[in-house]
Amino acid sequence: MKRREFITLLGGAAAWPLAARAQQSGKPPTIGCLGAGTPLAWSQWIAAFVQRLRELGWIDGRNVAIEYRWAEGRSERYTEIGAEFVRLKVDVIVTVGSAVPALKQVTSAIPIVFAAAVDPLGSGLVASLARPGGNVTGLSMQSTELVTKRCEFLREIVPGLRGLAVIGNAGYPAALLEMREVEIAARGLGLETDTAEIRRAEDISPAFDAFKSRVQALYVCADALVNSNNVRINILAVGARLPTMYPTRSPFVEVGGLMAYGPNNTDLFRRAGDYVDKILRGAKPGDIPVEQPTKFDLVINLTTAKAIGLKIPEVFLLRADELIE
Repeated sequence: MKRREFITLLGGAAAWPLAARAQQSGKPPTIGCLGAGTPLAWSQWIAAFVQRLRELGWIDGRNVAIEYRWAEGRSERYTEIGAEFVRLKVDVIVTVGSAVPALKQVTSAIPIVFAAAVDPLGSGLVASLARPGGNVTGLSMQSTELVTKRCEFLREIVPGLRGLAVIGNAGYPAALLEMREVEIAARGLGLETDTAEIRRAEDISPAFDAFKSRVQALYVCADALVNSNNVRINILAVGARLPTMYPTRSPFVEVGGLMAYGPNNTDLFRRAGDYVDKILRGAKPGDIPVEQPTKFDLVINLTTAKAIGLKIPEVFLLRADELIE
């Protein structure tokens, strides 16, 4: 082989699909899965992701390895887990939007796929939706775009709604953005807002003590901290007889939240499998467009409605995709 041909071949090795390079080394590609919450809270989403990988020919333990790590609602764990994935030399990381800023600090080379992000463009995760650039891409939840609809739903079912409490993690930029959007949407509907910014689990109970006598409903902005404390939030809300609105069904409404309207997270995690498949076959994350949700669910917990003494109009119940009893 001529020297020039050898150099060309060597330079082209960097462009080989990850799967091909793994096959050459005898080691299957590795997916690092950073769960922002707990294994239980993420179980349904992970099952959908793994099932989609199987459909695409990737079977954990056979031709791909999946390393799971759980932050359990502690955002300070993101950097630590990301550094561990770098040491393990994983080929791609799958997570949610809240963990991406920390991961970008520890690696600009390993592809990162967010299965769900509140506002990936507004929060600076990507340069653009069509051409994300860098090593990050994934799926948007369109949360801020659905804020007005959620507020309208609360006004429809809560008689005499005047004051709306908003709670979210002040340490998560996307949650702060959503809280501001709720304030704007509520003002447009003639509602007063009472915003509670939390940073740790211990802030939740005092927040309820501060606003519960002034409001008639609660809008919850989801993130890992909120997800991990959803039962506590729901218990406090039921105790205060406050109807709650969440952005997604799981893991909130099935454990006592009143209502959720938003993208189907299980479907988003399933679609994240397609992103990982493309990357393992050689695509660059920066060239894969960020996609929008295609499935939206309105879910209502009738047991919770009864517990707080709320009579939901029959015509509204007919619009629900799922009723939990």
